[in-house]
Amino acid sequence: MSPPTSTKTLDVNATSAENVARLVKLLPADLRTPRVGIVCGSGLGTLAEDITERVIVPYSALEGFGESTVSGHRNELAFGKVGDVPVVAMLGRFHPYEGHSLATVVYPIRLMADLGVQDLIITNAAGSLNADVPVGTIVVIDDHIALPLLTGLNPLLGALSRPTSRRFVPLSDAYTHALRLAAFRAAHALGLPRAALAEGTYAWVSGPTYETRGEAALLATAGASVVGMSTVPEVVAARDEGLRVLVLSLVTNMVVGIVQGTGVRSVREELDAELAGQTLQRPPTPTVSHEEVLAVGKSKAEVMRQLVERIIISLPSTGA
Repeated sequence: MSPPTSTKTLDVNATSAENVARLVKLLPADLRTPRVGIVCGSGLGTLAEDITERVIVPYSALEGFGESTVSGHRNELAFGKVGDVPVVAMLGRFHPYEGHSLATVVYPIRLMADLGVQDLIITNAAGSLNADVPVGTIVVIDDHIALPLLTGLNPLLGALSRPTSRRFVPLSDAYTHALRLAAFRAAHALGLPRAALAEGTYAWVSGPTYETRGEAALLATAGASVVGMSTVPEVVAARDEGLRVLVLSLVTNMVVGIVQGTGVRSVREELDAELAGQTLQRPPTPTVSHEEVLAVGKSKAEVMRQLVERIIISLPSTGA
């Protein structure tokens, strides 16, 4: 399959009007205005299992949607309810590294806003940059570092997405305090260990390569707790649309060099030993794989499902 591409300008208002009209025909009246939007990260599609009265709409049935080509992502929207709360969940997201334009990456968030979503819960799989944040930890994101945003890969570049959009969108308050507090309250109500959740900063990198040891050291020194290849574009679009945002990052691996050591021995040291008639054992350099990411996502899927469900049913009846 060739990588998907999108080069034409997306008319958000016109595209959403067409999609809303299609969804009106596909959905019962009580599911047409979801209160909460959910974005399911790698291996976390089971979050939708709590959705009752579920109606599945394939991305191919909607204008402006791309096709996710990454293992662990489906290409469907799930409409339904969690408790009494109407929701819509993306069972698979888009990434720039797949060849999608940023307009395509964030368009589902803009459609959610047009449908009436007020609160957006984004999940992802991430690598830990902090030895005190081990694999399996759920990190409630309170800030981000996004090198692509600072160097020209920003979904708000170009013409305003809507006539009412702001030219300059502040992100210092991107991660809604009330929703972050709701996440910790939900964990407490579920009886999860204190260490199950942490707070931290998410570093967005474009991918699809995993970080070098030097890049990991740079991001950790800059203050990032976890690193991943998604989420921030959706957060930017959500704030542009005025949505409240909660991001939950599941740590699926330790970034190479953070805990394991670099696995690298100086080649000069090796040569010196060789000349002295000695042999130095060269340890293998550790690596990370997507299969590892999916495996941890699967093992923690139930905890993530319970947490997201509890957060949703605990939300006030209207946005606060």
